[in-house]
Amino acid sequence: MTVASLVRLLADGQWHAGPALAAHLGVSRAAVSARVADLRAMGLDIYSVAGRGYRLRMPIELLDATRIRRGLSGACAAALDELVVAERLDSTNAELARRPGGVTRACLAEYQSAGRGRAQRAWASPFAANLYLSVAREMHAAPAALGALSLAVGARVAEALEALGATDIALKWPNDLWAGERKLGGILIEHRGEVGGGARLIVGLGLNVAMEPAQASAIDQPWTRLADHCEVLPERNRLAAAMLEAVLTAMIEFEADGFAVFRERWATYDRVRDRPVRVIEARGERQGVARGIADDGALRVEIDGQMVAVYSGDVSLRVAS
Repeated sequence: MTVASLVRLLADGQWHAGPALAAHLGVSRAAVSARVADLRAMGLDIYSVAGRGYRLRMPIELLDATRIRRGLSGACAAALDELVVAERLDSTNAELARRPGGVTRACLAEYQSAGRGRAQRAWASPFAANLYLSVAREMHAAPAALGALSLAVGARVAEALEALGATDIALKWPNDLWAGERKLGGILIEHRGEVGGGARLIVGLGLNVAMEPAQASAIDQPWTRLADHCEVLPERNRLAAAMLEAVLTAMIEFEADGFAVFRERWATYDRVRDRPVRVIEARGERQGVARGIADDGALRVEIDGQMVAVYSGDVSLRVAS
């Protein structure tokens, strides 16, 4: 019995008696109890009452590869060789890195035990509360140009979220999605192989969708979720298809046309432009005023009257108070 098979029975948000669940799944009541404990450990809120059984705090829709594929455009579906939907993984980026290259492959997971963002920061990944998506594809591009790929993906994802009805969507250089003044999601790009000679790029997207504060206690910065910025939250599989379409399309367009076609689109969502910022690097911290992005995706920062180009790498950017 997988935890997903139990969740499918509980997904309607109604009460289900332990003996009935055990009979349906062909396992013991103790096995049901153990899987419930597993799900709680993964952040899923399950109520239990003696004599009534178990129910989820609210109904949920599990990810479904067939429905996600059905939501893709013809061009995107044709470009995608394989779609993996997993119950739980360490991280979707790590899963794609372990698999052989040579194909375009996407991976989504209901739960990540070791989700991560830039600089190996932990990424909160409770079960079925958010969206954890990665896409791997062979790409041919100059090494320097690939530094702007996260901006291209960000622009595409922001446009897709607005098309789904999300409001106040913004971007913070180089890889953060914002809604209002809070972090909504992030983009993580990793590569395998020789860049410039045909590298395999893995683009990861983490998007806060319906996560509750209790599930995000480890997050140490202001955050928000899509549910608070949509009048009607899209169905999970529709949202997954839209985000997969956005990421894969950005990779294809970026390889064909470079960053030029994305620069102005990214700038329309630039929430940091003309605001005081702190640029935090290994060698120290500098303060200045953000002045938008350059043709190559570098952040232009005015520091002591001089315009300085800042490249992503291991740099962190903070809006100065």
